[in-house]
Parts: sequence; C-alpha cells; structure tokens
Amino acid sequence: MGVTSLLAGVADHRLTRRVADRAVNLAARKRMLTLDHLDLAATQERTLMSLIQRAKQTRFGIDHDFRRIRSIRDYQRRVPVRDYEAFWTGYWRDSYPTLAGTTWPEDAPYYALSSGTTSGTTKYIPVTRDMLNSNRKAAFTTFGLYRACFPQDETLTGLLFFFGGSTALNRLPNGSLSGDLSGIASREVSPIVRPYTFPPLEISLLTNWEEKIERLADLSANLPITAISGIPAWLIVLFDRLKQRTGKATLAEIWPTLRLVVHGGTKFDPYRELFEREIGSDQVKMIETYPCSEGFIATEDPRHQRLRIIPDHGIFFEFIPFEELGNPDAPRHTLANVDLNVNYAVVLTTCAGVFSYLVGDTVRFERRDIPLIQFTGRTKYFLSAFGEHLISEEVEKAVAEASAATGATSIDWHVGPIFPNDPSKPGYHRYFIEFKTPPKDLRQFAEVLDTTLSRINEDYQAHRVGDLTMLLPEIRIVPPGGFLEWMKSVGKLGGQHKLPRMDNSGKLTLQMTEFFATRN
Repeated sequence: MGVTSLLAGVADHRLTRRVADRAVNLAARKRMLTLDHLDLAATQERTLMSLIQRAKQTRFGIDHDFRRIRSIRDYQRRVPVRDYEAFWTGYWRDSYPTLAGTTWPEDAPYYALSSGTTSGTTKYIPVTRDMLNSNRKAAFTTFGLYRACFPQDETLTGLLFFFGGSTALNRLPNGSLSGDLSGIASREVSPIVRPYTFPPLEISLLTNWEEKIERLADLSANLPITAISGIPAWLIVLFDRLKQRTGKATLAEIWPTLRLVVHGGTKFDPYRELFEREIGSDQVKMIETYPCSEGFIATEDPRHQRLRIIPDHGIFFEFIPFEELGNPDAPRHTLANVDLNVNYAVVLTTCAGVFSYLVGDTVRFERRDIPLIQFTGRTKYFLSAFGEHLISEEVEKAVAEASAATGATSIDWHVGPIFPNDPSKPGYHRYFIEFKTPPKDLRQFAEVLDTTLSRINEDYQAHRVGDLTMLLPEIRIVPPGGFLEWMKSVGKLGGQHKLPRMDNSGKLTLQMTEFFATRN
C-alpha cells in the first residue's frame, strides 16, 4: 500500500472519523469517571478472588489449595512469590506450549517472547484470551484518559503510528503463536480500529530492523500522522531518519497533525528534554505507559502527570520492599496498604496464569488514594560491587544533573564496575554514554555526576571518601549510533529490546569496552 492509497483512505472516511472522534470522547469521559470512583481495595480483592476461582482446578490451583482461599491473607499464606524461572521449571516447561490445566484452565493463543532485559535469556510468557482483553482495556484507558483531558485533539482524523517490533509470529506445535508482544498486539487490532492505524502489514512483518526503519521513514513522512507510540530510544532513531529524509528540523514540521506521543518500556525522564526539542511543539502531548509482557501495569494520568496503576483489568498487584527481596517472610503490600516513597518490587497475579509473579521492576508510590507511581528501575539493575548500593533511579538523576550542568543531552547510557588487578587498590564505575549534545567539559560532567550520587546515596559517599575504595567515575563517550551497533552485534536490535543500563558483575561492561575499543 502506497502513500496515495493511505491518504485516499483517510480522505474517504473523514466524516466517519470525526463522528468516531466524538464517540471516543464520550467513552473516554466515562472511563475516567469509572476509574476515579473505584474502591481500590474492594476492586483488587474481587479481582484476586475471580482469578483464584478460574484457576482452582489447574495443577497450580490444586497444589496451592485454591478452593480454601477466601481472602488476600489466605492467598498470601498459600502462594509464595516466584520469578519466571520458578514458573518455567515448575509448571510450564514440561507441557510447553500447552498451558491448559497447568496454571490456567485454557491454552494461550500466544506466547510473548521477552529477551529478559537483565539476564539475557529468552522468556516465554503466556498471553491468554483474557489477557488480550485486559490489554485492550488498558490501552483504551491510556487513550481514554488522554482524550478526556484533551477532547479537542481529533487524533482519529489521521493515522495512529504503532512503532513496534516485527509482527511476524511463529506457529507452535499446538497452534499457538509466539513472537514480539507488539506483533501480537498488531495481529489483534480490531477491524474497526485498523483503518486508523499505520504501518500496513507488509511493513510490519519486516524482520530486518534497519530496513524497516528506512521504509517507515520513507512511507510516513508525507502522511497525516496524529499519534505515534514506541520505545523512546527507537523513536529517536526514527525521528532522525525522518529529518534526514525531509530536511525539516522538527517532528511538528514533518507531521503538523501530530498531537500525541505514547512512550513506554523505560524511564522517560532522561529523554524528556530531547523529545521536546525533537518534536518542537507544545501542542504535542507526551504520555507514558507501563506495559510488560506479563500485563499492562499503569498508564499516565495527564491530570497528575504520573503513572496511574490500572486496578480493574484482571491483574492483582502486590508490592515487596526492595530491601526485603529474597526474604521468604517479606511483607507483601497491596494497593490498600502501600507506603509512600518506598522502593517496591512489583509482583503480579494475572489472567494469564501467573500467580505472585516477580516481574523484575521497581516502583515508588506518590499517592495512595489515586495509585500514582514512579517507575524506579529493575530489581537486577543496581550497582553494589564495592558496597555502594546504587539503584538505576539514582544514576538516572545523576546523569541528568551532570548533563544539565555541562550543557549536554544524553540519549542512552550504561554503567558497570571496573575491578582493579590489585585487590588492595580501589575500583571505579565506567560509564558509556551516547550524547545528542556532548558535555562542554567531560571532567566536570564526571565530577557533577559523582557529587550528585554522593549527595543522594550515603553508601556511595562513604565509599568515595578519600578515594579509598572507589575512584571518580570514568566517562566514555559512545559515538552516534554506537549503542545501536552494539545491540545489533549481540542480536538485540529493534523491537522491544532495550539497552541494559546497569551491570553489577562488570562482564557486560567489559564486553562493551572491547566492542567500542575496536571502533575508535
């Protein structure tokens, strides 16, 4: 399908699209009011009891005596927290790809392949029919909150650009399909919605990521794109290609109809200033989402400019203080009794047959009455090789402050420890940072980063005193496109793959050191 055909399709249905826009506004307002008046505790308990009822005849339900569970307290006594490996080896591996009767009563029509951001191993996450419905409800919640707050933005009068991985899926022996989560979502787009979306199927199916970006830039440059969604790092690459194609300076010049950018998959704060410059218009709203292969967790409420947990779409939430991870007696909080400003690990029970599943993410609550959160990082994203106990949120803050102080704009970064050959000598952190605008003074950048970390983390400060156990961080500048080249070299280019930002072992950091040394 060429540009002319796409434009003709939009023009032919312009009146229909305006009517659809009005209908969406009414539904959006209703959805926002429903969320605002939910009893969080009651809604979550009903959700859990419903999931237990559905799964009580499965092997997992029998193993954990689901028929005797009458409350959240009963449930937490009987069902321990598990990670993916425990589910895979204990329940899924022997019957894969058959799910029926193991942890859920029905087979999963899809399996989302997750790269395992921190471990590097592939995960096979079941996506049931119930989970597809859950994801649709969450997606509408995202769009609904946005449209309820900005009803004047007629986003359905143009095209919605879903910038994801390949939609090519592999058929498994039982008939289920496996592949990228964005490919599954694309396949499940309603026929009613599909005329409003871009790209066409023949482009979505492309597996060569570099070719796909070139084709998407060529095809979309002259289209009436009103909204686009994707992972920030990959969106920046697409924006650069579009500017190269058109010779225009901002996205607003390329797509004057653009009103919405939906982003997710990573913490957005380090990208915000860069996106504002790339877009070049305050008419374009940026909305954050928090989906994962296991379920859609939260979406931004524009009224609060924070992620808001979605409590009524088939997911029961638990939260364990990060410091208590690994403790079998760790407190398991719910939306009814979380504390503010505590770093929690996220635990999910879902309509895809996972129960008290440790997702691997950490969040911090900023309100309880409305469940507003900040994504703070990954449970395995931390640095404590020298006892410094840094988490990704702290490093992100330090990189942001160092960038602001030196006039820099960072695109992405990675950090890990460098251990001395002589154990009696101090080690240090090595940062690889790709800049859109490099710092005026690299030494100052390192010093501001170091000072910021010392200010916000007492353990880090203690280890930096007198350079006794840790030296000043080392900053290495990654050339433009360098991280994309590295991701390509390890088979992680495009789609839902994200750069691993922290490596406590130092092994990945040394791999990058060797990789970039050959390119200087």
